[in-house]
Amino acid sequence: MIKRIVKMTFRAGATGTFLQDVFEPSKALIRAFPGCRHMELLQYLEQPDVLFTLSYWDSPADLEAYRQSALFQSTWAKTKALLAAKAEAWSVRVLDAP
Repeated sequence: MIKRIVKMTFRAGATGTFLQDVFEPSKALIRAFPGCRHMELLQYLEQPDVLFTLSYWDSPADLEAYRQSALFQSTWAKTKALLAAKAEAWSVRVLDAP
């Protein structure tokens, strides 16, 4: 299993648009995508226009299949138009957990 962390910094006033017009309509579809075990949206307390997605994928191939999908392409195009800075993303694996 891998975990994917994506940091998105939105333009002032665009976070609400993202939540309503992009995230709400797509979240169930992303969570139901083959290989996706978990996906959540987080907000940075010190900068409310900075959001993160944290998702768990069965394998790098499952994540890549999602990234090549029409669902991702559509969702990401809408998201990217609202960003103030280039998104940052990391794929990680757990080395130690309780």
